Amino acid sequence: MPKIAEIQTIPFRLPLKGALSWGKASRMDVLEHVLVRLITDTGHIGQAEAPPRPTIYGETPESVEAIIRRHLAPALIGRDLTDIESLNESMGSIANNHAAKSALDICLYEAQARTQGLTLLDLLQPVTRRIKVSYILGIADLETMLAEARAVYDQGVRVLKVKVGRNFAHDVSLIQALQSEFRGANLDLYADANEGLVPDQAATQLRRLTELGLLYVEEPLPVELIPERAQLRAAQALPLIADDSCFTRRDLSRELRFDTFDILNIKTARTGYTQSRQMLAQATQHGKGVMVGSQASAAVGTMRAAFFAGLPGIDYPSELSFFLKLEDDIVNHSIQINEGFIDLDSLADIEIDEAKLRQVAGY
Repeated sequence: MPKIAEIQTIPFRLPLKGALSWGKASRMDVLEHVLVRLITDTGHIGQAEAPPRPTIYGETPESVEAIIRRHLAPALIGRDLTDIESLNESMGSIANNHAAKSALDICLYEAQARTQGLTLLDLLQPVTRRIKVSYILGIADLETMLAEARAVYDQGVRVLKVKVGRNFAHDVSLIQALQSEFRGANLDLYADANEGLVPDQAATQLRRLTELGLLYVEEPLPVELIPERAQLRAAQALPLIADDSCFTRRDLSRELRFDTFDILNIKTARTGYTQSRQMLAQATQHGKGVMVGSQASAAVGTMRAAFFAGLPGIDYPSELSFFLKLEDDIVNHSIQINEGFIDLDSLADIEIDEAKLRQVAGY
């Protein structure tokens, strides 16, 4: 059986076309991610993108490299590639470090596919091959937001996720401006509050978003307010998406117990493929909807998430268009979005461009 021979980490840096702002004060101007590369003793390779989020998970590019080099790689090297369950148990002995562990888990799947002469898409066998995508609009002034919305609409996006929560009256005016700009166009909107609302106003504010025609809202309240979130969900003001409240399968079990959400946002960059599959099964067994988020990934992470988004039970638009915010990428050609959808089969010939990677690596 093929064994894990080597694990490499390659940090890379990609500028954004414009800053992404969200929540109370978070802002991103550049991607600082890590490409994780797993090599077997037969020379087969699995690759994945680890997107550290210091303000969310506490990980940095340096911490991802360190935890892999000093703890995770020594626990995996020399072991049977196909024993993914056991390998994940070994990684599970290290707390947190979500992006680092998830990238390694995805690497295991791709390397296993390669040893069988398959692609990762072949191995996962998603039943849906055209994936409806959404795009994240950050908090910005009106003209900046409208310009960005026009640009991505022209590039094929038909669902926008609008960041709200800093100033609700301002948020409403921006949403109305977007609706006016795209009146008559095939464009849907939903909101992400990033825990920015407060319990005594949230239901009223969500009803206002319903009146405006928004589809659903992500994490309106702080995650520690479990009874308040359960009460808000029971009020049915607007379907609620769980994201920050469901970092792990253990978190999901708690949220299902208290019935705090309607739709689960699974991020493969946070829970890999193994745990994401388990969470998908849990959510669907409880009658919950599921979407996939790409955790602000470049093309490599977007493709890994897109392959997963085609699995049964994932019926909501998935956040698979963040690469449109990038000035450049590390692949040979761009992912295409056509009338709101990514065709998974069109991703087959997209590969990492080693020359591009060298230009942006090792910052």
